[in-house]
Amino acid sequence: MAVDRMLPTPEARDLLELTRDIADKVLEPHVVEFEREQRYPEEAFRALGAAGLLSLPYPEEFGGGAQPYEVYLQVLEELAARWAAVAVAVSVHSLSCHPLFAYGTAEQQQRWLPEMLSGNLIGAYSLSEAHAGSDAAALRCRAVEVDGGYRITGTKAWITNGGRADYYTLFARTGEGSRGVSCFLVPADTAGLTFGKPEEKMGLRAVPTTSAAYDDAFLPAERRIGDPGQGLSIAFSALDSGRLGIAAVATGIAQRALDDAVAYARDREAFGRRIIDHQGLGFLLADMAAAVDSARATYLDAARRRDAGLSYSRQASVAKLVATDAAMKVTTDAVQVFGGYGYTQDFPVERYMREAKITQIFEGTNQIQRLVIARDLAGK
Repeated sequence: MAVDRMLPTPEARDLLELTRDIADKVLEPHVVEFEREQRYPEEAFRALGAAGLLSLPYPEEFGGGAQPYEVYLQVLEELAARWAAVAVAVSVHSLSCHPLFAYGTAEQQQRWLPEMLSGNLIGAYSLSEAHAGSDAAALRCRAVEVDGGYRITGTKAWITNGGRADYYTLFARTGEGSRGVSCFLVPADTAGLTFGKPEEKMGLRAVPTTSAAYDDAFLPAERRIGDPGQGLSIAFSALDSGRLGIAAVATGIAQRALDDAVAYARDREAFGRRIIDHQGLGFLLADMAAAVDSARATYLDAARRRDAGLSYSRQASVAKLVATDAAMKVTTDAVQVFGGYGYTQDFPVERYMREAKITQIFEGTNQIQRLVIARDLAGK
């Protein structure tokens, strides 16, 4: 069912209706087949790019949609309710544009950002390494300054859209310590850059997640974003926004699981009544609805703070924590509502449960979110 949303402008309401229409016609018909066959949804990204849905939170001067973050996130939620893997890739693409937009020079922005925001180029975010997931300061991939640029050597891990993206926002070590990491914009066709075999994942199978290897890959100096050693500051500023994206995706998954569970409970009968009319199941669905509404409220609160120019780092972690934990519980309970059928692939609720799990892990595990929140409370 379509959620009755409070949106700030008539334009935003029209945008959400457009999103629902595209999601229903372009995403919904293909999700089961593409996820089963691990086929990359290239046409879906083209359609989203053509509709302007890959550039919503960025200014019009660069080809963006100039939408508040609270609107962009609700669009993302609608996409996730049809196809979570596509929604995650859209969130990661937006994340990959942020460093150039926020820290690039005017010349860099004019040169590369319009193409990135048009949807002609799909981006990926390359921060994690196999030994340094949540500990970004432990990065080992190294960029050594040479005449005219940098030579990059090392490996990166867990890259959404790896091997498929047109460019990679890379974080590599240029010095020592936490202030020895820099940010780079790497074209996919860079000589010396190769990708590993896509991971065999339990969910989000249509969009690949891979490792990347840099073998003395040369990158011109103009491809460095921000100052030398500024990389971790750039990465963490982008991650606040990225966490809100994942919170919205998780809420979309949970909303769809709730919708399917309610529809099934209204139709299925046991002991002469619809199963939704049995108090035990009705209360379970009520708790699921409360969890979904709470998740949406937390991400919208953080987004509105972001739109107002207020500090929102803690609120982003709260939203990511609350929404993804809610998605895991709601999707698990949806399987329970379906009973034995929920454990089969005849119904999509088992897929929702598999997809929800990763939202508790990437963009900082939920244990890391608790650490961020606790440190903020302690005044650190």
